[in-house]
Amino acid sequence: MKRFKIGGVPEHFNLPWRLAIEEGRFKQQGIELHWSDMTGGTGQMIKGLQAGTLDIAVLLTEGITRAILKGLDAKIIAVYVESPLCWGIHVPTNAAMQHLSVLDGATFAISREGSGSHLMSYVLAQREGWDPSALSFNVVGDVYGGLWALNHDEAQGFLWEKYTTQPFVDQGKCKRIGEVYTPWPCFVIAVRDEVLASDQHLLQKLLRVVQDRAQQLKQAPDAAEVLAWRYALKKDEVAEWLSQTTWSAVSQIQQQDLQNTVETLLELQLITPEEAQDWPVKLLG
Repeated sequence: MKRFKIGGVPEHFNLPWRLAIEEGRFKQQGIELHWSDMTGGTGQMIKGLQAGTLDIAVLLTEGITRAILKGLDAKIIAVYVESPLCWGIHVPTNAAMQHLSVLDGATFAISREGSGSHLMSYVLAQREGWDPSALSFNVVGDVYGGLWALNHDEAQGFLWEKYTTQPFVDQGKCKRIGEVYTPWPCFVIAVRDEVLASDQHLLQKLLRVVQDRAQQLKQAPDAAEVLAWRYALKKDEVAEWLSQTTWSAVSQIQQQDLQNTVETLLELQLITPEEAQDWPVKLLG
């Protein structure tokens, strides 16, 4: 039995992993998978891969792409969720803000440097025609830190996955004034180079298990009910999210899936042209 340490956000996207672990599907393939919830998101997982406390991570495409091109010893081995991620654009509950223009040059709460909440703030600025260099950031750790920062005048904006924050919007803990989508597949699976070199065959088995379980969940008639119960979400909202979400059923990555990410990071000057050289070789395992 080979043991791997894996991390992912404690959100609805990752239910296929949790179900496959609970049902013993990985153990049937000779794999013992130890899952850790990463409330700090992609930035926390990058640190885990760096430190060796994680072998595998399920994380945002833009964050891991930038980290690898900046020298992280890891590779992307598969796209996990093919569909884009819908980020809610959140402001303080009591803010009079109604239009996105109020966030031009604002301070954004972010979970960590290099996280999705950080990088997508630049993508939002680019979409809206703002000067990305005028943005400033407050590192807050996780979604709860983001809510605290908004309502204690330590940030004016905060980006987080729309459906995860919906309960907080309903409770009046923040206000959502818009959305921004990733222009690329939202989640990928990354592995430390050392693990990839020694266990490639087992990693392929692992991918098949989670891909099969994701397809079964997508097709299950009670999927919305199960997800709503597990993650304290409303069933109708989960049904809407499910209709927009596509888990990948294949292990092979098309370079086009990542090319847009690399080009956007370059355009926003979040990586250098030198770092982007030979990016397919650097990124793909």
